[in-house]
Amino acid sequence: MPQAAGAAKVWTVGGLLQWTEQFFGQKGVEFPRLDAQILLAHVLGCDRIHIYTRFTEEVGDDLRGQFRDLVRRRVDGCPVAYLVGRKEFYNLSFEVSPGVLIPRPATEALVIVKNQPKPRVLDVGTGSGCIAVSVAKQHAGATVVAVDVSADALHVARRNAERHGVADRIEFLTSDLYAAVTGAAPFDLIASNPPYIAGDSIAILAREVRDHEPRLALDGGPNGLAVFDRLIAGAADRLAPGGWLLVEIGFDQEPEAVRRLAATPGLVPGPTVRDADGHPRVVTARRVAAPPS
Repeated sequence: MPQAAGAAKVWTVGGLLQWTEQFFGQKGVEFPRLDAQILLAHVLGCDRIHIYTRFTEEVGDDLRGQFRDLVRRRVDGCPVAYLVGRKEFYNLSFEVSPGVLIPRPATEALVIVKNQPKPRVLDVGTGSGCIAVSVAKQHAGATVVAVDVSADALHVARRNAERHGVADRIEFLTSDLYAAVTGAAPFDLIASNPPYIAGDSIAILAREVRDHEPRLALDGGPNGLAVFDRLIAGAADRLAPGGWLLVEIGFDQEPEAVRRLAATPGLVPGPTVRDADGHPRVVTARRVAAPPS
């Protein structure tokens, strides 16, 4: 925000929004209006919709200084979700931090619970806990085991479970995929959004992702499917007969992912779920009735 020469300029909510939207547009921010609204609402301590009832309200120096800092950091590439510390997912608000991947709308396709009274669900690589918590909120009888190799991520996930009142039905384990999931009863659903970006492609990602989101949650090895291969290799042994495996993939990985699922003993590929843009986004497989040999 420019400093007015001479008499101090009076900055209103509406004035700040207009100036910031234009500034973000000039700097190439992808969603200039939306980002300006979210950041200003955060500083004002209100919902985004309510800033329009406060258009003529003057914003004092302290709040304007906080807003100026957020604007600067956004232009430097920091994602809005990290700046405000939260992200919406499945109509719920989730705490996020630089230690967890920011939830995306496409991942909501993993929040599927079959019509069972007490389904057991395993969320592999839970991150912020968005999948585990959303499943527990959607199905009052569901019990969930949520695992992640990152202790920092699990701290965030636990807080999200507590915030939404489902912590008593989610067990959080520090685990590299299935390593700590021992002696558990079979699961009716295994859901995962694993790292699936090829390692040498991370450098060309948008800087908001490349420079700020955890590489551990992005890097899927040389071909992007290294974690996927480990995930499907252990799935049949942990699924109940007829249980489902759902795995998020990159939009161009479906043919190879389905081929690998078809070659995995005990699993039969199911339908692929497409995202809002029509891209393949979640591959599925079902545990055959007979146990794998």
